[in-house]
Amino acid sequence: MRTPTAHKFSALAAVAVFSIGLTATPATASTTTQTRYAVPSAVTAIPSCGLSTLPSEAATTLRLIHSGGPFPYSQDGTVFQNREGILPAKPSSYYHEYTVKTPGSSTRGARRLIGGGALTTPVSVYYTGDHYASFCLVNENG
Repeated sequence: MRTPTAHKFSALAAVAVFSIGLTATPATASTTTQTRYAVPSAVTAIPSCGLSTLPSEAATTLRLIHSGGPFPYSQDGTVFQNREGILPAKPSSYYHEYTVKTPGSSTRGARRLIGGGALTTPVSVYYTGDHYASFCLVNENG
């Protein structure tokens, strides 16, 4: 008998295998007859991008991060939960988000820097220009 969790995982694994076009290979199971599928640990790699290739406002936001603020929006510095699962899996309070201003926008816009690790000296910084649909790993010297 399958548990609801096992059923959800099997269905999710099957969708993942189908979606990325991999050949499914059943995993061995000694105590059950259910079929399980291997799901790759990293479906897509996050590309890198040079800071100089990003909008100039990204460099301004990064300077604010390194100096500890002050930040223009109250949401800046809050925990980014990585709900999309695109960034590497880390503890829940590892990532923090910061607004990259969009000239002419009356809202925060879609651009963000996500810092991983320490608040003022992040181990890694990611940029998204499309509100978390995609990211690049920022090379601060590039």
